[in-house]
Amino acid sequence: MANIVVFGSQWGDEGKGKIVDMLAEKASAIVRFQGGNNAGHTLVVNGEQCILHLIPSGVLHAGKKCLIGNGVVLDPAVFCEELDALAKRGIDVSSERLMVSKKTHVIMPYHCAMDVARESAKSDGKKIGTTGRGIGPCYEDKMHRCGIRAGDFANKELLREKIEKALEEKNVLLKHLYGEDPIDAQAVYDKIEPYVDRLVPYLGDVSSAIQEANEKGGMVLFEGAQGTHLDIDHGTYPFVTSSNTVTANAASGSGCSPRALDRIVAIVKAYTTRVGGGPFASELFDENGDYMQRQGGEFGATTGRKRRCGWLDMVVLRESVRLNGPTELAITKLDVLSGLKELKICVAYKYNGKEILYPPQEQNGMAYVEPVYETLPGWDDDITGAQSWDDLPDNARDYLKRIEELSGVPVGLVSVGPDRAQTF
Repeated sequence: MANIVVFGSQWGDEGKGKIVDMLAEKASAIVRFQGGNNAGHTLVVNGEQCILHLIPSGVLHAGKKCLIGNGVVLDPAVFCEELDALAKRGIDVSSERLMVSKKTHVIMPYHCAMDVARESAKSDGKKIGTTGRGIGPCYEDKMHRCGIRAGDFANKELLREKIEKALEEKNVLLKHLYGEDPIDAQAVYDKIEPYVDRLVPYLGDVSSAIQEANEKGGMVLFEGAQGTHLDIDHGTYPFVTSSNTVTANAASGSGCSPRALDRIVAIVKAYTTRVGGGPFASELFDENGDYMQRQGGEFGATTGRKRRCGWLDMVVLRESVRLNGPTELAITKLDVLSGLKELKICVAYKYNGKEILYPPQEQNGMAYVEPVYETLPGWDDDITGAQSWDDLPDNARDYLKRIEELSGVPVGLVSVGPDRAQTF
């Protein structure tokens, strides 16, 4: 059975969790391959909402193996909170079905302190909109080769040594650069110790688990967090996350060969949203943007921040297609557009006197583009009960066809509401 990668094609919040939840029914294992608890997947099953930040969405399906890969940065407190919340729902979160790679880097209290101190020190125009959850500083330690990995929790003496070593440099920065109080190593260890024994039973070899699932003929589903244009290399730098969000990282972030990635599903919100700072060419500041925000309930699952809304940006999507090579598109929140008389699609940018089809490569170049729009007629029909292509009004079908034409990728899935059942 072909393995599937699900990725966000915009700036995150495209509805990946719902699609992963749906595809997980046929998977034997679901892997989270990057990001941390700075992202959230909101799922609605039988009218009941569930928000997950770290544990793969497939956990809601009984019997599925859920894996957290080495590309993730894991906050042990959040992980344990999610375990407890899911257990209260009667969901099996035993180590028999949930595994954390021993190579996964761990977010420590001093990472969060560094994150907040840095962002607070910046002037308003320089802030990047970090969630303050220590994601970036944790990835920094990973690259600096001084990070704490989940496997270190099995050796408390080593864990203590690494905490002390990490704070030698961080306390200098906190005290002398940011004017914050230094952090005591013992206090950090005392804060983290309650989670150490809880995490250890979940540690394992995710690479082997993926290999075993495939050898038994099972399908592995790979899920990322955030979206392509928050990728550390290919996103709207510096207004990006601290990891690679593109599909290529599904292999390195989980420990398998790129040849194991067969079907690639791009999640595309029927309009565009963004949280935090950074350029957003098709952003709306009128009643249409307000309408999308209200109808779509556009608030961040992790931060609760109001999302910025705009028309569908095909320049952004075209770049995502180029970077990720999707085999199909999954269009989400199509129902939110019902009631708008006209819909616009940004088909190109004007930049430095030229019309371009892909985002400019210069840092912050997106801040100086002018969107080129194409206008399509909207529809008034309530489509939340649609169960097939034929149930959609003509103008909704034409909108989807135009997305296919402009992207060069077929639409394989359409979501018309928040519930698991509202997808065909």
